[in-house]
Amino acid sequence: MQKIIPGFTVSNPVDRKKGNVTDMAKKNTYDAGSISVLEGLEAVRKRPGMYIGSVSRKGLNHLIYEIVDNAVDEHLAGYCSLIHVILEKDGSCTVTDNGRGIPVDMHEKGVSAERLVFTTLHAGGKFDNSAYKTSGGLHGVGASVVNALSVWLEVEICHEGKVYRQRYERGKVAKKLEVIGECEPGKTGTKVTFLPDGEIFETTIFDYSILQQRFREMAFLTKGLKIVLRDERPQEPIEKTFHYEGGIKEFVEYLNRSTTPLYEQIIYCEGIVNNVSVEVAMQHNDSYNENSYGFVNNITTPEGGTHIVGFRNALTKTFNDYARKNKLLKDNEPNLTGEDIREGLTAIISVKIEDPQFEGQTKQKL
Repeated sequence: MQKIIPGFTVSNPVDRKKGNVTDMAKKNTYDAGSISVLEGLEAVRKRPGMYIGSVSRKGLNHLIYEIVDNAVDEHLAGYCSLIHVILEKDGSCTVTDNGRGIPVDMHEKGVSAERLVFTTLHAGGKFDNSAYKTSGGLHGVGASVVNALSVWLEVEICHEGKVYRQRYERGKVAKKLEVIGECEPGKTGTKVTFLPDGEIFETTIFDYSILQQRFREMAFLTKGLKIVLRDERPQEPIEKTFHYEGGIKEFVEYLNRSTTPLYEQIIYCEGIVNNVSVEVAMQHNDSYNENSYGFVNNITTPEGGTHIVGFRNALTKTFNDYARKNKLLKDNEPNLTGEDIREGLTAIISVKIEDPQFEGQTKQKL
C-alpha cells in the first residue's frame, strides 16, 4: 500500500510516464544541442558588457577610446603626431590620425588586413612586438568591437598614394574595400567614422566633458602628441586642443593648480632599463594629501602595482639616506616614514613595457 503524506497528492505512475512530466523532461534536457555557438561578432552584440564594460554612457564613450587608443599606439611607435576627434551632428563620431594607416594588402587568411582588423576578434598588430613595442590595446578587440556595436562604420585609409574606403553595417561588410581617390605623396593615415547602435546602448549621446578629461590626460602622458576634440552638435561648435610638450611635468603642474607648491621646480626623471621605459614627475604642495597616479602604457592603474610600490620605496629610502648623510637625522632618531615624506606630494609615475598585465582597469578621475 502506498503511504500518503498529508498535504501531498500522488498521481498515477502510469499517467506520469505518458503525461506532462515526460514533456517537461524533454524541455529540460541538457545535451550537445543545448550548446550555442556565436560566430564572428555575434558574441559582442549579445554580451557587449564583456568587451566595453557597460551599455551606459560610459560604455558608449569607450567606443571612441578604443579607436583613439589605436592612434595613440601609432604615436608611441613613432608614426603619429596628430589625432582629430569630431562629434558629428548626426550622432556619429569621426576619428582621424596621421599614422601609418591600417594595411590594406591581402592577409594569409584570404581577406584584406583592414577587414581582418574590423571583423575579427583578437586580430591586430599589438601581438607582434616588431609592429608595436608598447601598447595598451593588447587584446586586439578594439576596432572590431566598435564595428560590431555600430549601426554603420566607415573606414578610409590613406596608403601609398591612394585613398581606400570600406563600409560596414552592424559588423558586417556592406561595401567592399575600394579606391576612392588619391592622397598627397607621402601622406598616410586612417579615418574612422561610426554611428553607435541604439539597439545596444541606453543612450547614444557622447559626453563631451568626459571625453575632454580623457584626452587631456592622454596628451599629458604622450608628450608631443596633439589631440583635437571638436563638438559639432551645439549651435556654436566647441573645439579644444590638447598638446603638452612638457608631458607629465605639465601634468603635475595642472594637478597642483589649486594648491601652492612648496618649491618651484618640478622634479622629473626618466630612463630605460631592460626595455622598460620609466618617467616620474613630482612636486610637493601645501596640502596634507598624497596624490600619486600610476600609468602603464598610458592606462591608469588605480589599484597600484609594482611601479607604484617601487616608486614609494625608492622615495622613502632616498630621503632617509640623504637625511643621514647630511646629519639631518641623528643616529638615535628613527627614519622618516613614507607617509611623512609623501604628505602633500603630487606624482605621476608612467611606465611603458612590452607585455603588461592589467587587473581591475577602472577609470581614475583626476
